[in-house]
Amino acid sequence: MRTLVFDGRTGAAGDMICAALIAAGADPDALAPVSDALPVRYAVGEVEKNGIRATTVDVLVDDRTVETDGDHDHGHDHSHGHDHGPDNDPSTSGSDEPAEGAGVHRSYREVVDLVESMGLPPAVESTALDAFELLGRAEASVHGTDLDETHFHEVGADDAIADVVGAALLLADLGPERVVTTPVAAGGGTVEMSHGTYPVPAPATTEIASRAGFRIAGGPIDRELLTPTGAAILGAVADGFDAVPDLAVERAGYGAGDADFERHPNVLRALVGDGREPGPDGDREKRDDDRARAGQPVDGRLAHDDIAVLETNLDDAAPEVLGGLQETLSRAGARDVTIVPTTMKKSRPGHLVKVICKPADAEAVAERLARETGTLGVRQSGASHRWIADRAFETATLRVDGEDHEVDVKVASTTDGEVYDVSGEYDDAAAVAEATGLPIREVLRRVEAEVREQLPREQGGR
Repeated sequence: MRTLVFDGRTGAAGDMICAALIAAGADPDALAPVSDALPVRYAVGEVEKNGIRATTVDVLVDDRTVETDGDHDHGHDHSHGHDHGPDNDPSTSGSDEPAEGAGVHRSYREVVDLVESMGLPPAVESTALDAFELLGRAEASVHGTDLDETHFHEVGADDAIADVVGAALLLADLGPERVVTTPVAAGGGTVEMSHGTYPVPAPATTEIASRAGFRIAGGPIDRELLTPTGAAILGAVADGFDAVPDLAVERAGYGAGDADFERHPNVLRALVGDGREPGPDGDREKRDDDRARAGQPVDGRLAHDDIAVLETNLDDAAPEVLGGLQETLSRAGARDVTIVPTTMKKSRPGHLVKVICKPADAEAVAERLARETGTLGVRQSGASHRWIADRAFETATLRVDGEDHEVDVKVASTTDGEVYDVSGEYDDAAAVAEATGLPIREVLRRVEAEVREQLPREQGGR
């Protein structure tokens, strides 16, 4: 399996990730869609860090060098260990003067609209939006706002968008089947922000790390080494491993931050090669245990997902309030909302509201639940994780009376790719049924059969 490994032992930032991907073999020309959509261009260069030759990537706006997220925690004013400056930037000569956060500062919704307007390939757009959702939810959690109301500052500027979308484009060009990262160094010490002095990692980075599938580690120096944008990109694309996995290395590349450290090269290493899977011989349980300890999913099983379960009983909630909980709680971070009719004290009819969310979102979801319903208490039950399927969506086309109708179909599989359920989306099927006169169940039967026909036999296809 072609595998990309980020070795994060000296931290990560958006510009470093882009540079590491280019150094590992991605084509810089893949960045063209960003330059077409925004008033920016990329400058790719080289620098030496503690004896290691590394690649640099700088975003230029209006003939000025823009410091990328290595110098910004979005929404806050403080410097980082990866800050760009004129000392090591090959593109700062002439009229290219350093600048910070150039371009418009946008809200989360404005960033999403901008990314969706770029005409990116679906996989690239999905990666970029996943990273910005991590950033947005982290910022919303830190400041106690709803996701759509969250405003980015530096991370909403053109240069930071160029980092996130650029990383997604370069990753797609490199084309790994799997992306992993070792624990990422967060650094140490403190950072000055508009709200005061905070310990490293900064609040936004901490929130992102709580949602990501990789670990962070303190040190090795007292500087901020992991930026929110770097954490969000890795969180959107990479699974965490305790160490570099078994890999037949084909290429290694280094992406540089600008700061120089006395004993630690300020670079992010990217390794590309064939990730060896355990052979068929040997004890399966031992192989599964080894994979679980390494952070890998176990073949043929569902994926482990840490969750919190919140509950409250309501005996006086209006139907309109209950009907709106799915939307309002989802905006606060809920993954699933269930409302169950029940009988309460004195035989009064009531409702049990159960909410599944990520542990880091539990407090915000509980507060929103209380505000929306007026409940005097929200309890957290003992569940700590759930087992979930890998999910993907396929689009099936149903032709009726010479007209094509599209229906999204959800495909559920185990971690080794074996499909065990194919389900058409009800709302799509209902719309097609309304337009064609077919029963909804007939629409669902046809589109599900179409998707099953397209699946390879080893994945459950026919």
